[in-house]
Amino acid sequence: MNRRHFLKTGSLAGMAIPILAIPVLAVGCEPADEKPVPSSASSAEEAKDTSGTAAALTEFELLEATIDDLQQKMQKGTHTSRSITELYLRRIDHIDKNGPALHAIIELSPDALTSADELDKERKDGKVRGPLHGIPLLIKDNIDTGDNMMTTAGALAMEGNKASRDAFIVHRLREAGAVLLGKTNLSEWANFRSERSTSGWSSRGGQTRCPYILDRNPSGSSAGSGAAVAANLCVVAIGTETNGSIVSPSSVNGLVGIKPTVGLWSRSGIIPISATQDTAGPMARTVRDAAILLGALTGVDERDPATAKSVGQSSKDYTTFLTGKGLTGKRIGIEKSFLQGHEVVVGLYQQAIDVLKKQGAEIVEVELLKSLDFIGHAEFTVLQYEFKDGLNRYLAGARAKPKTLTDVIAFNKANQSRAMPYFKQETLESSDKKSGLDSKEYTDALKKSTGSRKVIDDIMHEHRLDAICGTTNGTACCIDLVDGDYDTGFSFSSPAAMAGYPHITVPMGLVYGLPVGFSFMAGPYQEPALLDMAYSFEQASHKRVPPTFVKAFIP
Repeated sequence: MNRRHFLKTGSLAGMAIPILAIPVLAVGCEPADEKPVPSSASSAEEAKDTSGTAAALTEFELLEATIDDLQQKMQKGTHTSRSITELYLRRIDHIDKNGPALHAIIELSPDALTSADELDKERKDGKVRGPLHGIPLLIKDNIDTGDNMMTTAGALAMEGNKASRDAFIVHRLREAGAVLLGKTNLSEWANFRSERSTSGWSSRGGQTRCPYILDRNPSGSSAGSGAAVAANLCVVAIGTETNGSIVSPSSVNGLVGIKPTVGLWSRSGIIPISATQDTAGPMARTVRDAAILLGALTGVDERDPATAKSVGQSSKDYTTFLTGKGLTGKRIGIEKSFLQGHEVVVGLYQQAIDVLKKQGAEIVEVELLKSLDFIGHAEFTVLQYEFKDGLNRYLAGARAKPKTLTDVIAFNKANQSRAMPYFKQETLESSDKKSGLDSKEYTDALKKSTGSRKVIDDIMHEHRLDAICGTTNGTACCIDLVDGDYDTGFSFSSPAAMAGYPHITVPMGLVYGLPVGFSFMAGPYQEPALLDMAYSFEQASHKRVPPTFVKAFIP
């Protein structure tokens, strides 16, 4: 969940080795737009870097390496899966646990090197499973793994929860030959706990930091996955989204993020919020890497009925759609409201629109967000009902000590100093008061919230659009465990989230050293066309810039 979105729209939001993070108290920093500083890629050099030598952080053998790069190294024999895994583990030790102390990783897998060795043996014997063979990656800590790692959603109440089986998408990862390095920190309960939460904080993992400017949070709820990929702690990672939790941290961390059509990836074995809106998805530094990961994890899962709709609509290889000409002749709707606001963000937005035009797209201004005003609080009501129902179902079959949402709430109250030191659990409590899914309040809210599908479809039909684009999110906000996140003026996550439609974000540029993304969305199962558009935009703009781990914004 991207809680900042809900603040903006008037609803709430939007070897098992535990890595213990020292919680960060409220950081008194100014919003990045308050004081002028050069907005170029080198603006970080204007700030004081007290987090360690730049060379130690940015001179990494696998810096910005892609999946294809790593495969070539293994094919040539200059590296093995084990040596690549060791390099990433050393970087995690240097940057995540020490150095800048990003706290992006909540737990490392004790099986990573053994898995890498087995995959190296397979390669030596002539068996290569596919593009993910031997590739180390990270997954969010709300996704089950049937191994020695826990699945806790960042909550102390869930400590000790070791799943009996892999989530469907984890099973697909292992089949594809990926190496699980570990699990990433997240906004606790995927940012569905409090109205005053700080993105990237969990009672189990502490506060994750944005690797661009360390006193800012990397957005949530897939904060750890976003920070880890941005900081080159892995090549790709998996996040989850209910509303903004993939695309927002991807935008804030200079990444490509894909929120797939709901049902393209199975949700079984993932701690839920919403059966209507939840999905996992790829987070990567390039569109091609995201496309590789997307195709590897599609498939019908009998434990998730939503995946049945993907039959004939999915692909095992989305890279075949990356032509580089995906914008030629396309009609693109541009969210009009984002043409106003922070002048630097608007400037980047206008530059992105110019890129679309130069690549042969026809631009049409639309007011999608205004058209969705009628939904109001309905989405949040839906999420409250579905969270209670889904979590109780998950806990009933899990090895966690709490067996109901009521038990989780009781644990937190009994352990307030550890579980709730900064903000409380109003969202858990209000959700627990809801009745069953046969409630008229729920069914009415669901009808209104999913009415977003007709709004999107009508706008696209009326204007004959191939996609609708907008600024994904504002810049990363300061870490503030006293007052929580604040709104930075832009959010384009809700339309696709409520509709269950696909959404892809690509780096759009830097605002005072902080990344901002550009979004592409369309109707269900339009991933092939959206990926080609996003790839064409990426190749024409090249706005991804690695972080330099600046400690604070100091003009």
